[in-house]
Amino acid sequence: MTLHYSKYLNPQSKLWVTFVHGAGGSSSIWFKQLREFTKHFNVLMVDLRGHGKSKSKLFSTFNKKYTFNSLAQDIVEVLDKEKIKSSHFVGISLGTILIRQIAETYPMRIKSMVMAGAIMKLNIRSQALIKLGNTFKSFFPYMWIYRLFAYIIMPKKNHIESRLLFVREAKKLYKKEFMRWYKLTAELNPLLRLFRQVEIKIPTLYLMGSEDYMFLPGVKKISKAHKQAKLSVIENSGHVVNVDQPIEFNNRAISFIRSV
Repeated sequence: MTLHYSKYLNPQSKLWVTFVHGAGGSSSIWFKQLREFTKHFNVLMVDLRGHGKSKSKLFSTFNKKYTFNSLAQDIVEVLDKEKIKSSHFVGISLGTILIRQIAETYPMRIKSMVMAGAIMKLNIRSQALIKLGNTFKSFFPYMWIYRLFAYIIMPKKNHIESRLLFVREAKKLYKKEFMRWYKLTAELNPLLRLFRQVEIKIPTLYLMGSEDYMFLPGVKKISKAHKQAKLSVIENSGHVVNVDQPIEFNNRAISFIRSV
């Protein structure tokens, strides 16, 4: 069973850029990127398992347990189906973890990584948030938990568009699906520790909002420690940097990909 995906061809280019959204989102969160990126590249946008149009009972039947590895494998299967040997990747939030997982297992498939709102370390706040969610996920409606998460991660007035977009997309998830994805948080700490310790020799741009207070500190550390990594901070932007500041995001991401 292949994920639902959309491709947008540019006859003048042989390069591919694959977009990977985060948990609770869908490929529609890239609506402010599509026009600019297709001017330069062929674009592939995937809906992760259980999200967007990748909602199928077949996924539930064949894969009871979700792991970061199996979710990354879903994306590689789309590349195989479309005979895309290698691609540049752009990810947001949890999507950056999946891209980094593909880099771990199939480094030859990735030309470069643009990691936006990247999650590379869980600080005390985010760990407390996950514990809180674990405690209440059986008692409260999942949308209540998701709204709380969205508000804590994107608290400012200028994050409202991102916050509403994420809540609107998450409403389309089934509760069972939300629970499956939530269980993945148990895997996060050891996986992120591995990612921080082992540098992959793939050009990487971390595109972070200056107001992404939960995840920016961890990315600052990793970008100093890893030789292949660059950090670019976009002002007046929170966690969902591609929605908060799309023009700046597009300019920086496209120029990085073209420079690789």
